[in-house]
Amino acid sequence: MKVLSIGSDRNLFDEKSEVRQRIIEYGGLVEELHIVVFNKYDANNANVMPMMRIANNIWLYPTNSGSKWFYIRDALKIGKKILVANGQWLITSQDPFECGLVGWRLAKFFGARLQLQIHTDFLSSYFKKESFLNSVRVIIAKFLIKRADCIRVVSRRIHNSILSKLNFDSSTIEVQLPKIEILPIWVDIEKIKNAPVKTDLHSKYPQFDFIILMASRLTKEKNISMAIEAMHGLIRTETDHTDTKQTKLVSESPRSPLQSAKSVLLLIVGDGPERERLLKSINSPRSPLQSAKSAIIMEDWTDDLASYYKTADLFLLTSNYEGYGRTIIEAMAVSCPVIMTDVGVAGDIVRDGYNGLVVPVDDKKALTDALLKMITDFSLRNNLVASGEYMINKIKINKEEYLEQYKKNWTICGF
Repeated sequence: MKVLSIGSDRNLFDEKSEVRQRIIEYGGLVEELHIVVFNKYDANNANVMPMMRIANNIWLYPTNSGSKWFYIRDALKIGKKILVANGQWLITSQDPFECGLVGWRLAKFFGARLQLQIHTDFLSSYFKKESFLNSVRVIIAKFLIKRADCIRVVSRRIHNSILSKLNFDSSTIEVQLPKIEILPIWVDIEKIKNAPVKTDLHSKYPQFDFIILMASRLTKEKNISMAIEAMHGLIRTETDHTDTKQTKLVSESPRSPLQSAKSVLLLIVGDGPERERLLKSINSPRSPLQSAKSAIIMEDWTDDLASYYKTADLFLLTSNYEGYGRTIIEAMAVSCPVIMTDVGVAGDIVRDGYNGLVVPVDDKKALTDALLKMITDFSLRNNLVASGEYMINKIKINKEEYLEQYKKNWTICGF
C-alpha cells in the first residue's frame, strides 16, 4: 500500500521535531509514504523549500505557495504528479477542511481511497463562532464526511458528535456513513514518568504556596482569559502588619485545612497569537484583573514540560473546544491533579469528581469554584490523583501496539 498524506504541520520540516520522528515510524507501516505540506515562501527572498526524502520510503513536498489562498491549488498539482505512479493508493487528509478538499479531489480523479482524519471537535458551537473561516470549514467537513471511505477521529467525543449532530437517516445510517474509527493520540506515558525533574517550580517560584499550571499554544480557542479572570475571583490584595501589599487566596470555608491565607500562582506556559493580548489584559492599570497581576506569570514554551507537570500542584485546561487534550493525559500520568472544561477527553477519560474536575465551557464562576475546591481540599486532590493513575494504566498502550492500530486504521479503508 502507498499512502499520500495532505497536511499543514510545518514541524515536519524540522528533523528534530517529535512529529518528524512519528512520521518516520508511520512510514515503516507501508510501501511508500508521500506527504504534501501547506507552506508559504517569502517571495522577496525567494525562500523556496525543496522536496526532501527523510527516509528510504518517505518524501516531503512543501507547496511553497505565494499565499495561503493557493494552498489547495498547489497541493493538487503536487498530488497529481505523485499519484501517476502505479500501486494501491490511500489518500489521508490531516483535517476535513482545506486538506480534506485536496484529498477528496485527488481521490475522485484517480479512483483512490480517501481517509479523513479529524483532530478537533469542529461540530462544537464554539468552533463555528470563532471565525467566518471556521463556519465555512464546518460546511466543507459536513460535505466531505459522507464522501470519505473511512474516518479516523481522536476521541469518543468527536465520534459521538458526528453521529448525533449531522443529519443522517437513522434507518440507513450504515449506508450513509463511512467507517469511523477512534484512534487517540499516542502519549509516551513511560517516558514522561521516567523523565528527571530538571526544573522544580516551587524552587523557581518559592514565594507561592500553590502553583496552577497551564501549557498550550496561546490561541483563541484555548480561552486562557477565563483562567485569568477566575484568578481575580480567587484572590484579593490584603495589607499585612508590615504594610506590604501581598496577593493571596482567601479561603471562605470554615472547614478549610488552610490555617492562613495561601499565595497562589497561575503559571501560563506557551506561545502564540494571543500572547500580547493576554499580557495586556494582565498588566493594564485599568483592567479589573490588576489585583491578580502578581499572581500570574507567563513563560515561553519549554521542552521540559514533564518537570513542570511533576512539580505543579494542579494542571488547568480551559479550552472552548478540543479534539483530545494530550496535556491532560500527560499531567495525569505523573500524578498532577487536573481541572478541565467539558471538551476533548472529558466525560470519557476524565470524569468529574472521579479523577478530575470538569466544568462547563466558558463558565468563569464554575471554574472559580472548582479552583477553590481543589486548592483547599487536600483529600480531594489525593483521591483524584489515585483515580487518575488507575485510568492512565487502564488506557496505556505501548508504541508497538499503537502502530499496529494505526496500520489497521489505514487498511480498514478497503485494502
